[in-house]
Amino acid sequence: MDSTLLKGLRVLETVARSAGPRGVSELARELELTRSNVHRTMQTLVAAGYLRASADGAGYECTVKLFELGSAVMERVDVRRVAQHYIRRLAEQTAETVHLSILDDAEVVYLDKVESPQPVRAYSSIGGRAPAHCVASGKALLAALPGDTLDAFLARDLPAWTERTITDPAELARDLAQTRETGCAVNRGEWRISVAGVAAVVFDGAGRPAAAIGVSGPVDRVLPQESRYRGAVLDAAREISRELGCRTYPSGPNAGPARSTER
Repeated sequence: MDSTLLKGLRVLETVARSAGPRGVSELARELELTRSNVHRTMQTLVAAGYLRASADGAGYECTVKLFELGSAVMERVDVRRVAQHYIRRLAEQTAETVHLSILDDAEVVYLDKVESPQPVRAYSSIGGRAPAHCVASGKALLAALPGDTLDAFLARDLPAWTERTITDPAELARDLAQTRETGCAVNRGEWRISVAGVAAVVFDGAGRPAAAIGVSGPVDRVLPQESRYRGAVLDAAREISRELGCRTYPSGPNAGPARSTER
């Protein structure tokens, strides 16, 4: 790990949690770092816009940049509150596990879920992660990425988790193109050989992909119902998107993030 970066983060987190401005010497003592090290770190954070000298000269305090970053994250997470009713309804319609997920680099993170009432079901946990290229929610979110961002993702190594995982970039690109065409992504045992899923993207009021909602369960239950689940998942995604301010849900041929909403 980068020790300089870790020291900088420790300094920033300590100042952010403090009730008032912090001085170099007291931070050095608290963090068991040298005074010169803390001084250089704080000057770097000032230059980057995260800290500033307090008006009374008592030390350094955080700027609103941290608030801006936190707000950007919370805009995505707020979809959980809006989606709760639709997650429950979709679970009742399908009797399968329903997830609400967001994309975090090359993985999806499960924000919320409702478990299937059936004894055999897909296992997951809120806060858990899965590789984006081989689960339905991940593929739905990848398909909504801008072209250059998606190209960068496809240039990565795509590890195989099962014999059905799509690891060839060209094949995955075709799969994602079909997802954009139909509005739904499908996982056919690509992460866990016995688990399948169907998912669609939720868009916010600015037409950005905010999350994905999807159904998952045993392959022998989900895939025979794929057509029905596609309709139910898309209906839920559209309704959540409307509540988030998306005026026109981007489904159908050639729909994509750049054309996702009327302004």
